[in-house]
Amino acid sequence: MDNTNRKFSFASDYMEGAHPNIIKRLVDTNLVKSAGYGSDEFSESARERIRKACGCPDAEIHFLTGGTQTNATVIDALLPSYQGVIAPDTGHISLHEAGAIEASGHKVLVLPHTLGKISARQIEWMLKEYQDDCNHEHTVMPGMVYLSQPTEYGTLYTLQELQEISQVCRKNRIPLYLDGARLAYGLACPENDVTLKDIARLCDVFYIGGTKCGALFGEAVVIPQKGRIPGFFTIIKQHGALMAKGRLLGLQFEELFTDDLYEHIGESAIALAGEIREAWKQCGYQLYFENPTNQVFCVVDNCRLAKLAERVEFGFWEKYDESRTVIRLATSWATREADVKELIQFLRVL
Repeated sequence: MDNTNRKFSFASDYMEGAHPNIIKRLVDTNLVKSAGYGSDEFSESARERIRKACGCPDAEIHFLTGGTQTNATVIDALLPSYQGVIAPDTGHISLHEAGAIEASGHKVLVLPHTLGKISARQIEWMLKEYQDDCNHEHTVMPGMVYLSQPTEYGTLYTLQELQEISQVCRKNRIPLYLDGARLAYGLACPENDVTLKDIARLCDVFYIGGTKCGALFGEAVVIPQKGRIPGFFTIIKQHGALMAKGRLLGLQFEELFTDDLYEHIGESAIALAGEIREAWKQCGYQLYFENPTNQVFCVVDNCRLAKLAERVEFGFWEKYDESRTVIRLATSWATREADVKELIQFLRVL
């Protein structure tokens, strides 16, 4: 077979199916009859493993099908009708969820980002601005904070930054919610100093991403304090996010949390993204910025962009200027080293 014109896909980190352990387990248990809606033995086993990994023996764990459904459901469950959610202007809920949060009746209150992140000082400023506004009863009240780890720019909150944000949230009695769609890549990153136990200690709610981290689909919502969101199971159903065959979700997370697979599954993706970054610079091209995880942001002149697109599938990010474009290359748990080497060879002659 001639692979000369084969395209290499680095468009996103959910292009492949699932980790072989998950596929094998799905096949092995295919004809097992189990209870529905997450009350099965596989889901309960997964919950116990996640509780142990997070150091939260009493945590509530719920399995939902996708990230947008998860964000919309959690945020709507945490906020009364008159409140909005503070988020970076680059946050997933701010840009790439088609207004799902606003569709549920809550405004996204954006703060300017620095490499995808917002700070405790910015959050405190927004809360104070609301309180100091004599007309604040006519405006949307900030009611919670949304972060993602890693961020949309592939950057990471440090433990100190997360502690400072958590402190502001608790001082002002508003919940802190963390989107962990790519959390496995954050946990596997050598520069990371935030553990699952830290996240569980500092956040009111967070989710552990599966879709982009080795599962066929699915996310695990963790509520460290039992009863923090009354009726959350019913709220999930109201949002159309409750899966009748919940065992399909539970089983996947049971495998991801066996033998610390989740905390290590992203290691190869991090290493290969680093190789792409280094090669990009060595070939004389510009990185949009440096980040340590599995997303690589590159600046390409539009002439080379067309040639690159002939062989490589990538994600469009934004226009850099009239003649250059920012693109994103993403590695995943399943990215092959051979494909990265061929990509690098192609960059050298581009």
